[in-house]
Order: sequence, then structure tokens, then C-alpha cells
Amino acid sequence: MINTIWLALILIGFVFAAVSGNVEIVTTAAFEGAKTGVSVCFGLISVLVFWMGMMRIAEDSGLLKKIAKILSPLVTFLFPDVPRDHPALGYILSNMSANLLGLGNAATPMGIKAMQELQTLNPDKDVASPAMCTLLALNTASITLIPTTLIAIRMNYNSASPTDIVGTTLVATFIATVAAILADRWCRRWNLHRDRTPPMKGIPSKPSMKG
Repeated sequence: MINTIWLALILIGFVFAAVSGNVEIVTTAAFEGAKTGVSVCFGLISVLVFWMGMMRIAEDSGLLKKIAKILSPLVTFLFPDVPRDHPALGYILSNMSANLLGLGNAATPMGIKAMQELQTLNPDKDVASPAMCTLLALNTASITLIPTTLIAIRMNYNSASPTDIVGTTLVATFIATVAAILADRWCRRWNLHRDRTPPMKGIPSKPSMKG
């Protein structure tokens, strides 16, 4: 679906450029955008490799385990329907730890593995479970202590102070995370209340929407 949307946007852009006689501008912008994309990628590689190396050192030294231990009570509270000895919790903790350090690329594989493990607990394989919705909300609006990727992009564009965004990013992601947790708790309670409410006489009950 995403590929179809992007293809449609590109085709619409070229059509409007042809109608307005600005095909050359669009072509130049496309090549410049590709060049900029490659440059940004090369700029990100060094920073991401550094932080991935730091993550490996933190993992080997036991720092990630300590972070996971600190986050464990929070994860147990946020995912009450996941057994404490289930492998999904380990992947969730790894995902949250990577997001805290702003390593979205490292957090993504752990998030995918966590979703796969949560799917094994899902009674309805065609509908996302509440735990899966909670993980998606937390992964999207995770508190970030060090916005590594954004710092790398700012450094690539010769920012005078690439780390100035650390404070504002921390505040913004904290507010986003609190909002995501509150919304998730409200949706859980609303769905639970709806499932427990008996249908009115003569009106068939609607199928439950889990997640």
C-alpha cells in the first residue's frame, strides 16, 4: 500500500510538471534529492556505527541488563496480560532500551521480534491484541535520552550545536510517551467496559474489537 501511494505521488508530480512546463525542475530536484540522500546516509553511518558499537559494549558489560532490570517493573505494569517468563518481554525490554538511546534502527528488529512473540499469545490472529497495541504505541512515542539519528543529521549539515536538541527532544518524547500510555490505558478500559456491558433487548450485540 505504501509503495502504491509513493508511486501515485511521483506520477502526479510528473504529470503536473509536464502540464505546467516544469519537467526540467522536477528532474533536477529528483537527482539532487537522490544525491542528498546518499550524502546523509554516509553521514549517518559513522555515528550509527559508533553508537551500535557502544550498544554492543553496553550489552557485553551488562549495562543493558541493568537497564532492562530497571524497566522490568514498568514493562510488567504496561503488559499485564503477558506472562513474566515469556520471551516477548525480553524483546520488549531490548526495544525500549534501544529507543532510550535514540537507536531506532537497532530497536526495530527487537520490536518486530516482540510483535512475533506477542502474536503467539494472541487468541485472534486477525486482530491486534491489547499488548501489541501497547507495544506499537510505546515504540512510536518512546522517551529518547539521546536522539542519535537527529544529532547525526545535524552534524552532517554542519550544525553549529548539533546536540542542542537533546533537552527539547527529551521533553517532547516524555510528553508523547505519557500521552501514548494514557491513551492506551483508556482504550483498554473502554474495550473492557464495552465487552462487559450486556446488549439491550432486541438489539444484537456488536462484535468485540480487540486492541
